[in-house]
Amino acid sequence: MKDTVNFLEKIGIKNENNQYVSKKRFKDGSQYRFEVPGIQNPLAMKSLLDEINSYELNISRVSQTMGIMRLTDFEIEEMVDLAIENKVELFLSVGPRASYDTSATAQTKEGKTVANRLRGYKNLLYAIEDVKRAISFGVKGILIYDEGLLYILNQMRKDGEIPEYIDFKVSAHTGHGNPASAKLLEFIGANSFNPTRDLSIEMLGSIRESINIPLDIHTENPISSGGFIRHYEVPEIIKVASPVYLKTGGSVAKTHNWTIDENSAKLRAKQVLLVQSMIDKYYPQAIGTYKNSKYLSIPQK
Repeated sequence: MKDTVNFLEKIGIKNENNQYVSKKRFKDGSQYRFEVPGIQNPLAMKSLLDEINSYELNISRVSQTMGIMRLTDFEIEEMVDLAIENKVELFLSVGPRASYDTSATAQTKEGKTVANRLRGYKNLLYAIEDVKRAISFGVKGILIYDEGLLYILNQMRKDGEIPEYIDFKVSAHTGHGNPASAKLLEFIGANSFNPTRDLSIEMLGSIRESINIPLDIHTENPISSGGFIRHYEVPEIIKVASPVYLKTGGSVAKTHNWTIDENSAKLRAKQVLLVQSMIDKYYPQAIGTYKNSKYLSIPQK
């Protein structure tokens, strides 16, 4: 296997190494940021941010997963205003996907891997329009589930069809979990990438060593995707995967698109507190992003 290992090394695909420590950082010099996923509406977002502020915590990103097309104009405006007021990134997800389409396959156990991808030309067109709608309200962050859509949106960004400052985040639901896939996503325009949720520390290190964009790592998960909680591993995740968004609060939900109420949003804030406590105890020298960092993709009206 030596020749294959040498070739992979030559093209930047790194082997797993349990001694690896990342020296890579966000542009502001920090190692980690908090992201709270699955915040589906303005009421939940306000409840979350109020609770975060009461704990005197700092999160950098809020992400919505049900789809831009599931939000009214007023709801998008409210979420944008909350993000600006609280100085957090707001990532809205692309709405069109196979599970909302007429696909019978997407509703089956065997077909669930295609559930968030796009079927046919028209759904690709609809997805682009969904993204344009979010951008028109000042949203700077888009959560993507389809590599073809990422490729097109990146081309649009290069050609000036959409602003160059728009950031694209690739979901764990695309199912990528190795350094070659990570390099491909980086090459076609991803600004951050969420590997599959159950990778070991060594696997995450191999991906980190092979790419430069931030990783989005689940510190916990809904029951539907395993339900495992990795709070004690977070200090090691930061050391190995920096720069990393720590996706925290998912264990409160039953599924990826779970619609949470205001109380559930507060419980997600509590999960952030628990993870921050782990960092403070076991890796106090870790550097988190400060609230007014100019490198955050905060919405802009």
